[in-house]
Amino acid sequence: MRMGCPRCGSFYEADARFCARDGSRLVEAVTAPYALPAFGPGGQPAAGTGTPAAVPVAGRTSPTGASTPATAGARWVDYANLAGSVLDGRYLIVSKLADGGMSIVYLATDNENDGARVAIKILPPELSEDMKAMERLRREADMGIRLVHPNVCSIIRLGETSDGLVYVVMPFIEGEVLCDRVYRLGGIPLPLAVRFATDIANGLHAAHELDIIHRDLKPENVMICAAADGDEYAVVMDFGLAKDREAARFLEKLTATGVVLGTPEFMSPEQLRGKPLDRRTDVYSLGLLTYEMIAGKLPFPGETQQDLLLARLKSHPTPIREMRPDLELPAALEGVLIKALERVPDERYASAPEFAAAVKGAAGRAGGLLERLRGG
Repeated sequence: MRMGCPRCGSFYEADARFCARDGSRLVEAVTAPYALPAFGPGGQPAAGTGTPAAVPVAGRTSPTGASTPATAGARWVDYANLAGSVLDGRYLIVSKLADGGMSIVYLATDNENDGARVAIKILPPELSEDMKAMERLRREADMGIRLVHPNVCSIIRLGETSDGLVYVVMPFIEGEVLCDRVYRLGGIPLPLAVRFATDIANGLHAAHELDIIHRDLKPENVMICAAADGDEYAVVMDFGLAKDREAARFLEKLTATGVVLGTPEFMSPEQLRGKPLDRRTDVYSLGLLTYEMIAGKLPFPGETQQDLLLARLKSHPTPIREMRPDLELPAALEGVLIKALERVPDERYASAPEFAAAVKGAAGRAGGLLERLRGG
């Protein structure tokens, strides 16, 4: 048995009694997918199952907080366990790819598109009840569908099931997540880091031209893929999807309790302060990401996540050559990264391509590196 929060949709082990996010009293969560048939080998309905009727759970509450009488016929679904089910009569859920707390990503096959593999992001269950959030999400999804670029994982469609589950369908992209590459190697060689930074900047620029700000650029949202010729390139994942609501929740909890729930390590100072955002917030995040790719660590000191957050708001970044003197990095590169990480947006690079060009130019001054950079 698992316990679930009827307000935010978080799940806990059976002995938990209150939600760590919002303090709500937990209720028993149903782990069987609601109104979704069980599927056996080959994607066919298991014998005798069909589409199950909803089973009432007396005395429980729905994610809206409303009482669920025994005759209501509604069960609260644990959407963290959908493998083997068909979503919205179309997508056969194969396996879970990631669980980020605020959303869950599954690998699925599209039964209406010759079984093409897709990634499906399941969004927080309370989202469908927030009319303003849903309106914004639909606008962002519409823009995201128009965002087609080789360095971006685009949105295929935004869906909502009859029982209020909101999900986003994206192409399934194979590769290595950038954070895993950095962790595995302790850093990325400068020529390759410049290549990836340029790819990411190109993808961001395509989005910015459509007035789409990523707002959550970090190594976990970048995939390193291999082309047919073996050449590697970077793809930016997870655009849009109302991430500033997540940041607001994080900051609210931080202010109220002094406890960091989450690790927004790549947010810009203005985003942490809840200020208006433009493309320069993504430039800041790209600067942090590029620094970490090269140095293998972030430029702000601190023993706790809260220390790191406050350092970003009040301190200057550690110069990268001071952080990694063993790498013999060019002085010009240090200056480029410092400018990208300015706390005031007006003092940063105005666009992602401008930053990428500066990184490439600075790196190219070190022993003929420019000739080894793609497109150089």
